[in-house]
Amino acid sequence: MVQYELWAALPGASGVALACCFVAVALALRWSGRRTARGAVVRARQRQRAGLENMDRAAQRFRLQNPDLDSEALLALPLPQLVQKLHSRELSPEAVLFTYVGKAWEVNKGTNCVTSYLADCETQLSQAPRQGLLYGIPVSLKECFTYKGQDSTLGLSLNEGVPAECDSVVVHVLKLQGAVPFVHTNVPQSMFSYDCSNPLFGQTVNPWKSSKSPGGSSGGEGALIGSGGSPLGLGTDIGGSIRFPSSFCGICGLKPTGNRLSKSGLKGCVYGQEAVRFSVGPMARDVESLALCLRALLCEDMFRLDPTVPPLPFREEVYTSSQPLRVGYYETDNYTMPSPAMRRAVLETKQSLEAAGHTLVPFLPSNIPHALETLSTGGLFSDGGHTFLQNFKGDFVDPCLGDLVSILKLPQWLKGLLAFLVKPLLPRLSAFLSNMKSRSAGKLWELQHEIEVYRKTVIAQWRALDLDVVLTPMLGPALDLNAPGRATGAISYTMLYNCLDFPAGVVPVTTVTAEDEAQMEHYRGYFGDIWDKMLQKGMKKSVGLPVAVQCVALPWQEELCLRFMREVERLMTPEKQSS
Repeated sequence: MVQYELWAALPGASGVALACCFVAVALALRWSGRRTARGAVVRARQRQRAGLENMDRAAQRFRLQNPDLDSEALLALPLPQLVQKLHSRELSPEAVLFTYVGKAWEVNKGTNCVTSYLADCETQLSQAPRQGLLYGIPVSLKECFTYKGQDSTLGLSLNEGVPAECDSVVVHVLKLQGAVPFVHTNVPQSMFSYDCSNPLFGQTVNPWKSSKSPGGSSGGEGALIGSGGSPLGLGTDIGGSIRFPSSFCGICGLKPTGNRLSKSGLKGCVYGQEAVRFSVGPMARDVESLALCLRALLCEDMFRLDPTVPPLPFREEVYTSSQPLRVGYYETDNYTMPSPAMRRAVLETKQSLEAAGHTLVPFLPSNIPHALETLSTGGLFSDGGHTFLQNFKGDFVDPCLGDLVSILKLPQWLKGLLAFLVKPLLPRLSAFLSNMKSRSAGKLWELQHEIEVYRKTVIAQWRALDLDVVLTPMLGPALDLNAPGRATGAISYTMLYNCLDFPAGVVPVTTVTAEDEAQMEHYRGYFGDIWDKMLQKGMKKSVGLPVAVQCVALPWQEELCLRFMREVERLMTPEKQSS
């Protein structure tokens, strides 16, 4: 208003000059703000390079001192056998750590998955308790797990150069169980994406094909584990962030019930959002490794360090049971049309389960669009995205976020207007826009109550059919780089179970065939909107890439979920059982 009045009061030439001054000042302020971000990028990448050089030196030094060690044989060992050989002293913790340090350095050259080397892992070796269930096991950490003396940037410049004062609880528990955390891995900027790129560390790519995304937000973990650079990792999941990378990179991952594992000390960009729960969970090459990790973490140390976590130890009898299961299943959620490979993966898994003596029953949770568009989106952005946007002040915005930041920056009235205008042609986008508006505390409480009611409704559906577990499609194969940010609707298969707060895990069961690829040419989706079109485009040229299914259980039934995942793995990838 002041600028308008000044403009009207001045003659033409003076007005133009003043306008130019305003533009110049605005550009200078923008450049000055971005200068801080550019400095953060330079420093972050210098530290990344230095850490990688230290990894290479440490690995080479060990190889020179131990020329007879068979590194390939060590790297091929499944995690349970690795643990056994460490406890029996057939292998030394030094041999295992430095072999994996060398492998991680090697695979990082092709994937850019490692952000920092946790160099004190070398001294941690001598302190690792031998009686721990994970004694001597190198563990990779998604960058949001705080580690004393290390940054957890989330790809945001405001977090660069702010090292953690202490370890997060799960990192502390890992160390008490003898594990040796050795690297931090990359995430998408802010972690609100199922791609994996940020201005500080750049783009992480899929180990199967470099033009494809590794998934996100635990994408660095997916790429590192999927290429053999880590035997075990920890990720987090608020909309599929463990499950997307596991699916895209051909590994296993588990999203537990929200509070089964401690979240104390984790870095985030939005705190206090409780409507949609995020989870901490393990990622590994096979299901038995996930179970071993959960067994180790669900211990008295974690319950002591974080008394808000229910003291529920791992229930071995549930995990090892061989009783036939009653399995609900669906081929599609009628929101995101499954790719031909996704549908085939579910049907082939269903047939194998039936042949093994399990009972398969059609099942579909009610009102999935409402759960996604209103409950989940409304819960995540109940302040209109204000808190989320604070993280981007003066920073670059990574392309992997698509239009999220731009949309959230729109004023409330414009979000509403756009939602109204696009509704006839783009009903899904309209619904998402409507629910990205800020709401009052009273409206938020109403929304949270709606989520509680919805959860009870789905549980009642589940129990009416007397189900043990549920089998669902899992998004796959991997999308092209930067495609996830423009295919938001495809989070439907995973986000549903964050809204419900059910444990859900991913198991790879097949790969894309030439026939799947040919059928994908005819893919149009259920809505034919921009999200469906991007999904169809992003899944092309995928022959040979892994495809997974999702296994789901009721809240606090992680052991049953893992038991079901293990059965799927046994039937669909028997080679893992014999290794």
